[in-house]
Amino acid sequence: MYLPRLIARNALRHKLRTALTVLGLVIAVLAYGLLQTVVDAWYAGAAAASNARLVTRNSISLVFPLPLSYENRIRGVEGVTQVARSSWFAGTYRDPKNFFAQFAVSDNYIDLYPELILPPEQRADYRRDRRGALVGRQLADQYGFKIGDVIPLKGTIYPGTWDFVVRGIMEGRDESTITRQMLFHYEYLNESIRKKAVGKPDQVGVFILGIDNPDNAAAVSRRVDDVFRNSLAETMTETEQAFQLGFVAMSNQIIAAIRVVSYVVIVIVMAVMANAMAMSARERTTEYATLKALGFGPGFLSMLVFGESMLICIVGGAIGMLLTPPAASFFKQAVGGVFPVFTVSQETAVMQAACALVVGAAAAIVPAVQAARVRIVEGLRAIG
Repeated sequence: MYLPRLIARNALRHKLRTALTVLGLVIAVLAYGLLQTVVDAWYAGAAAASNARLVTRNSISLVFPLPLSYENRIRGVEGVTQVARSSWFAGTYRDPKNFFAQFAVSDNYIDLYPELILPPEQRADYRRDRRGALVGRQLADQYGFKIGDVIPLKGTIYPGTWDFVVRGIMEGRDESTITRQMLFHYEYLNESIRKKAVGKPDQVGVFILGIDNPDNAAAVSRRVDDVFRNSLAETMTETEQAFQLGFVAMSNQIIAAIRVVSYVVIVIVMAVMANAMAMSARERTTEYATLKALGFGPGFLSMLVFGESMLICIVGGAIGMLLTPPAASFFKQAVGGVFPVFTVSQETAVMQAACALVVGAAAAIVPAVQAARVRIVEGLRAIG
């Protein structure tokens, strides 16, 4: 029982140094957790995407739409159960900085997204209103939208001011569901294009496909693309997850840089911790020699150093891990909804704990070996 007491007393002998070391570990573990959470938030859309849904787009680029007439032909492909339309609107709300995702969709669009929960009465109201819109809970909370509110959007792709009436608020099935988007009637957009001549009517950005078996996603994708091969607008069909990852891939270098920085922080703190333990070991050379003279073996001395290092890292790591969730919540609010989903995952927490333990073990290796090898005569020579 005296070994843990000795370890605790050694750790508290230089209270200021220990406190500063613990503070450094707290900051490092906290920074690592936040940086990894940023990376997770970047992939949140792709992680929440379903392999049971396919996306059909123009094979050249998303910039080029597909003819509305493709819908019936896609519906006839073996393995396809549902086909919904979705066109990117790209309007701005009051100020260009207030930008969020808006999609003109067909009425069956929400049937393909069971993770979006909408009360039946709100859906009925939405269907009855030509200018009706559905907003996600995260978006409604961010801007204070309520049912019955009018949302004026200034079009960029489609010029002019477009007024939409909130008829429903979509809740997420769980915290991982992104609900920071607005949906409105594709027919309203298409009819307005015809009347205002602000674009070419009967064009669709992408088709969302429901399939009978997720295991047949690749085969169904090939069948759809084969239907339109050598046409004026060839298609590219892929799973929704692959479609989302295509957007994430555009930021791969940024994500890689964030990952590198998160590990660099840990390496720097490891060096600081190793230096602190080396200082402690040098200061206690005489004590280690005395303990050896009293009959304590090299293993006992190594455990003293190793235990002190692990204790400091466990305390610092635990505090850092406890502070990460509230810090993530504060960060999410501070950035103004840039990340719809910004929660600390269990994997991140496990990695934080692992990093703290690795730092503690690595920092203690050299000082522990030195303490075990100290010679009694050389150690006691410093007395007086």
